[in-house]
Amino acid sequence: MLRIFNHEIMAPDNFVVTVELVPGREPTGRTTDTILGIAKDAFADGRVCAVSITDNPGGNPSLSPDVLGYEIFKQGLDVIVHFTCRDMNRVGMESRTLQLARMGIKNILALTGDYTGKGFGGRGTPVFDLDSVILTSMLKSLSGKLAASGDPEEFFTGCAVSPFKTTEAECYAQYNKLDRKIEAGASFVITQLGYDTEKFQELMRYHKQNINNHIPIIASAYLLSPRSAKAMYKGKVPGAYLSDNLYENVMKEWKTPRQGLKAAIERTAKLGVILKGLGYRGIHIGGVHKSFKTVAAILDRMDEIQNSWQDFLHEFNPHHEKTCYMFSKQKIEAAPISVKDDLKSKFFDLLPYTLLNAAHGLFFNKKSFLAPIFKKIAGMIDQNGKAWLLKYLLEDPVKIILLSCQSCGDCGIQHVAFQCPESGCPKHTRNGPCGGSRDGYCEVHPDRRCIWVRAYVRLQYSHATGTFIKQTVPPRNWALDKTSSWINFHLERDHQK
Repeated sequence: MLRIFNHEIMAPDNFVVTVELVPGREPTGRTTDTILGIAKDAFADGRVCAVSITDNPGGNPSLSPDVLGYEIFKQGLDVIVHFTCRDMNRVGMESRTLQLARMGIKNILALTGDYTGKGFGGRGTPVFDLDSVILTSMLKSLSGKLAASGDPEEFFTGCAVSPFKTTEAECYAQYNKLDRKIEAGASFVITQLGYDTEKFQELMRYHKQNINNHIPIIASAYLLSPRSAKAMYKGKVPGAYLSDNLYENVMKEWKTPRQGLKAAIERTAKLGVILKGLGYRGIHIGGVHKSFKTVAAILDRMDEIQNSWQDFLHEFNPHHEKTCYMFSKQKIEAAPISVKDDLKSKFFDLLPYTLLNAAHGLFFNKKSFLAPIFKKIAGMIDQNGKAWLLKYLLEDPVKIILLSCQSCGDCGIQHVAFQCPESGCPKHTRNGPCGGSRDGYCEVHPDRRCIWVRAYVRLQYSHATGTFIKQTVPPRNWALDKTSSWINFHLERDHQK
């Protein structure tokens, strides 16, 4: 019997189980057969509500989740397809969405996605035309069109959140962005991987005090092998968290493979019952790549120990002294700041922010009494065909020096505390950071602080953190590329109409 994921997860008394499947690079063969076998056995077992299928994990090419999902869906098991923004522009993404609708696959996990990996001939172009917030909004819009065309079933869109962050800036960024995703239309949430029950509690506490607390959250529970544990510990799985002690224990346990698997199943089961006890609507089991028997063993063990979940809390409670917990008094920056670094931060963050914020308030404030005058001047310049002259003689020199401006013509610097999201972020995010930062540093460029962390620091200087990621920003308008953003602003051509 087909278990319908969106029906089951929306029932408040249900605790759902989903399993993540990771396709390989071949269309046929052992890996693909194993995935289909796990799905078949999951359906026969009856305890798994749906399987989710990753979309080019790690940015590397793999078999499309759409084709695998369709095969599994036809077998009777519901499917959640991962949908990333990395590999297609908005046209391609909309086309893929229509294809999924035609196939009957309506459960979609909307993700910004890992940075691009290696394909044919080397590293591919990272697209990131949209981010996860706008992708969610697009899916909601297309759901309306499906309904208008007579399709009774809308897309059931999910989003991700990564609560396992160490700095105050990252924590607030993740939760504020989660709010934007839900406002954009997300109907369920799946967490990133992590083994810190305080962080799991923190997420639930934040969510329960929110107006959108009816949106169900599923927590990830990953079966740790030596390979996966090492990847997470070394920061190779963006957004995942593994403590020093847990990493050492996993390596010791797997010196004897049978003992290692037994310990991994026990740990996953314990985390599963803790998450159920904390109020999560379900668990998302990952790390199972060979047989459904492992999933069955986890679920069997959960049944045996579910009434003792509080006894296991201490096993997943590292409470690292350098980690910020939002509901405690402990507030940690990305790293201890020396006098030299503090002066550098003030020079590169406080001073530019102060100057640019003042200039923006003077010249780009539509509520200012000068706004009609600037609009008239902009119209005259544009009508006389001299916008290019203003751009090359004044706008470009200022913005390139201060912002490394990419001349997109649809400027979004005010949303990132006057930093350029096009030049400053490898994923061009305009609605908050991806989940891949580590200790405040960028997933793609580990030697650079995430621009959203820097934005929070800048706003802290001005006591303006209340404005941090508090609005949804439309995607870049490519029709304005290489034109004057100043003229576009005053003539209301850009997203700030």
